[in-house]
Amino acid sequence: MSAGRCPVAHGSPFDTAGPRIPLHSAEFAADPHRIYREMRSRHGSLVPIELSPGVPATLVIGYQDAVRILNDPEHFPADPRAWQKNIPEDSPVRPMMEWYPNALRNSGTAHARYRSASTTSIDAIDLHDVHAMVERIAIPLINTFCQAGSADLVTQYAFPLVFEVLNRIVGCSPELGQRVATGMAMLFDTIEAAKGMQMLSEALLELISLRRAVPGADITSRLAHHSADLDDEELLTNLITFYGAGIEPQQNLISNTLLLMLTDDRFAGGLLGGSLSTRDALDEVLFNDPPMANFCITYPRQPILIGDTWLPAHQPVLISLAACNNDPAIRSGERAGNRSHLAWAAGPHACPAKSVASVVVQEAIDQLLDALPDMRLAVPADQVVWRPGPFHRALAALPVVFPKTPPLNLV
Repeated sequence: MSAGRCPVAHGSPFDTAGPRIPLHSAEFAADPHRIYREMRSRHGSLVPIELSPGVPATLVIGYQDAVRILNDPEHFPADPRAWQKNIPEDSPVRPMMEWYPNALRNSGTAHARYRSASTTSIDAIDLHDVHAMVERIAIPLINTFCQAGSADLVTQYAFPLVFEVLNRIVGCSPELGQRVATGMAMLFDTIEAAKGMQMLSEALLELISLRRAVPGADITSRLAHHSADLDDEELLTNLITFYGAGIEPQQNLISNTLLLMLTDDRFAGGLLGGSLSTRDALDEVLFNDPPMANFCITYPRQPILIGDTWLPAHQPVLISLAACNNDPAIRSGERAGNRSHLAWAAGPHACPAKSVASVVVQEAIDQLLDALPDMRLAVPADQVVWRPGPFHRALAALPVVFPKTPPLNLV
């Protein structure tokens, strides 16, 4: 080594000479695991990516580095305000990433205040009531298609079920809830995202006004009357966070798990009394195809060294929950019963609604499989289509066929 030469590499993913890997492409959506393997071979743990045209970021695909970052909010805060100053207003990913007064996009005392209001409101949810609620919603939904012998389980089951469960938990009417769901889908797809945010906000502000005046046993009422004394803007953004963490991720987790159970003999056998259960299938999906595949966005306060690479200040660092879960450095053996994945994130920003989401998703799947045990995929597994988008792992459709079945009775 020449005298005075530093042994540590001073490059960063932002200094890369080669092209960035676009996470917004249809190619990535079709086979992300192949691309994760190529990333690991070429770049190691830290990967130069593009979230949308002209929006660079770093993707963390090494498990240990991810755990370090998730548990170090002092060096890796979630506040994007310095970053977004240079991001155009019409950037398709900006509405999903920019600063809001909520727990997701703040650190320190502000984060603690918002997190307290959110967790208190969520912890008051009765899981037994949720279990029964899902059954009451699932059976009428199944009855809308069971006599047809075919269905798209994304649009006819997973989405409307999750949407209705969330509306009831939040205290939202069906009309307001439909506007919320449409706006949130536009945000996640990064298509007309600004219009989606406007639609979402207008509907939720109407709900907030209602629940301030007429409180009930629901999330909105508990947030509106919490000791954190949230104003309307803070209430709005915390509700958006709740919906954002509920509609798309739960819908995708239901659909991704059903796809696995319909195409993998280990789980298909389980439908007929085999050894692997819905819970096992969920655990495997949370490892391999978590509904939020690349998220947990942070923005380093200053340049920081991870391994032999410098991460620049105020530029987005995303955790690839999917790639980290499959890091060869930590992956080994059978996954059944193993819940050491990062699908719910970790650290101070870990998902506070894990228990509620688990009940909703597992009960939704069990209700469907109990009603239609002979269901099978209507197309070859390699022909299912995944929706493009840098953040989620989401099926565009899940077409199935099954013997025509009489409507079920709701007990």
